[in-house]
Amino acid sequence: MNKAMRFLAVPTLALGALAMASSPAMAADESYSSTLGQLNGTTGSGTITVDVTGDKAKVNLQVSGLAETFMDAPYPHVQHIHGGALGECPTTADDANGDGILNTTDGAPSYGGIQTTLTTSGATTPAEGLNLALGGQGGSYTIDREIDLNAETKASLEAGTAVVVVHGLDPATATGTEEAFNSPSDLEPSLPLGATSPALCGTLVASQMGDMPAGGADTGVAQETGSNTAILALGGGLVLAAAAGGTFMVRRSNTNA
Repeated sequence: MNKAMRFLAVPTLALGALAMASSPAMAADESYSSTLGQLNGTTGSGTITVDVTGDKAKVNLQVSGLAETFMDAPYPHVQHIHGGALGECPTTADDANGDGILNTTDGAPSYGGIQTTLTTSGATTPAEGLNLALGGQGGSYTIDREIDLNAETKASLEAGTAVVVVHGLDPATATGTEEAFNSPSDLEPSLPLGATSPALCGTLVASQMGDMPAGGADTGVAQETGSNTAILALGGGLVLAAAAGGTFMVRRSNTNA
């Protein structure tokens, strides 16, 4: 995205322009990163960096290998920074009802409630938690934007308890039975449980600028995020779930969700 510098005709102006171009950019107050681990049979991967400057944060989330399609459209994946709990990712032992799918509520004691929704554009409040229109679309996508950083999220980052969770399982690889996958979501009953359950998870840890993201295991086990608050916060205008009306069903015979 860097453009070749065009030197000005007047030498003095050219020197001034060159000097300005070589000046270092303002450094972030702190940088946090994580390599996201896999949950619920996910085969995807992801990395995230969060560079904090004052009450702003530059977020770069890169995800690949997740479910591509849902109801013949790009699969909408929502993702959040959770906090206020243990700062860990849940494990299979946290599957409360033993249906083989670790749902969002199961993971809440480990990673906590939503503090920031990582949307592709617009608002980033917890109220956007299930706004599928602002989620990542398809199996591979990037969210690269500056957002306002609220006090709760900043506190969790500084305490080492901020956890990033990406939701939306692929029925072709998800753990649990097809019946469990298609049972009503614990967050939005018009969606299947598998569509809102966590796929990737990682704790955000402080890092030096330019370091490779770290903080999530390949399996997502015994890692990051925590909170005793229960499920995704829902708010006004957040769900695109009723776009097609009724409950969605997904067959495991499909190669993609």
